Amino acid sequence: MPAFFQRWLAPRRSAKHVSSSVDDSQMRQQKQSAAASVIAFQSQGQPVWTPRNYADLAREGFAMNPVVYRCVRMISEAAASVPLVAVEEGRHLSQHPLLDLIKAPNVIECAPDLLESWYGFLLVAGNAYLEAVEVGGKIRELHVLRPDRMKVIPGAEGWAEAYEYSAGGAKVIFDQSLRPVRPILHMALFHPTNDHYGLSPVEVAAFAIDIHNAASKWNKALLDNSARPSGALVYSAGDGRLTEEQFERLKAELEQGFQGMANAGRPLLLEGGLDWKAIGYSPRDMDFIDAKHVAAREIALAFGVPPMLLGIPGDNTYSNYAEANRSFWRSTVLPLVNRSARAFSTWLSPAFGGGVELVPDLDKVEALAPEREARWKRISQADFLTDDEKRQALGYAPLNNDE
Repeated sequence: MPAFFQRWLAPRRSAKHVSSSVDDSQMRQQKQSAAASVIAFQSQGQPVWTPRNYADLAREGFAMNPVVYRCVRMISEAAASVPLVAVEEGRHLSQHPLLDLIKAPNVIECAPDLLESWYGFLLVAGNAYLEAVEVGGKIRELHVLRPDRMKVIPGAEGWAEAYEYSAGGAKVIFDQSLRPVRPILHMALFHPTNDHYGLSPVEVAAFAIDIHNAASKWNKALLDNSARPSGALVYSAGDGRLTEEQFERLKAELEQGFQGMANAGRPLLLEGGLDWKAIGYSPRDMDFIDAKHVAAREIALAFGVPPMLLGIPGDNTYSNYAEANRSFWRSTVLPLVNRSARAFSTWLSPAFGGGVELVPDLDKVEALAPEREARWKRISQADFLTDDEKRQALGYAPLNNDE
């Protein structure tokens, strides 16, 4: 039995066995949240699964909806393309072991590959997990783990004391009490009703995704039926009724000879007494087109992607494409990158002596070049600032003057 399981099952010591001296455990007890024990009361030591079907979110949302797919790819690729730099005591470091680990996280992936998976899982599932592999007391590799295979094991303080990862019938327990670096970094998007897991944009936009997918299936059905709305065959001879044998034969001939894209526009040869009445689109039938565009805009809104960047018509919020792109970077991509960089720093910095912080290098982001040029010009023209003050305002270290 793992040591931390034994610790969970061990009975708590009574007050008479507790030393009067204030040790580290007592300090932690005094500092912990008063509500934490209530949160963990029902689930202490028991795995807590993600409260939804991740497979459905990934299949119906990401794999079958082009708007969701493009949103996730745009955000994850853009965020993964932002280079990270190390800062220690205000100085930008060109070389550092932490930077080497980020650039080559494992033998299979490079930094953009790892980060794109990290951001992609975060957007689709609302949760992302990163494993630190320690060999010889040093962090050697980083791996992104699938969120549908991970579940939280809460501890006595209400937070995750361990994680259980299941794959291929095998299970691995990651003890989060290990120091100086916990084996798992878990980032979750804000969820107002869940203590352990995040809320995915795909789940928020689920109704819009269903509408958009249904409209696409409706269009596909039209193509399967000669790419036009159905019509009606009217039999006017005799009493206006066909025998059951005649009805089935006519139905089979229509399906075999006139349905499908290969038969589109093929003339229909009618026997005596039969007349074809085409059924056109009514205004209500045409509403599905507008509904599809509205659903696409709602999906883009949930992800924070300007509809103009996705080619969705009918949205004139932005004056031009460049402005929409800058808004996309400022409102969606950079907050995600900043949050991840701080999480990586807090998590990994103790393994490298502490004091080092990862920050995004915005000077390398092409989409922000116009803003950067305007800022440089404005600061360079400020005559009331010294050269060192101008450099500091732009994020650079002061010059080494020997005066």
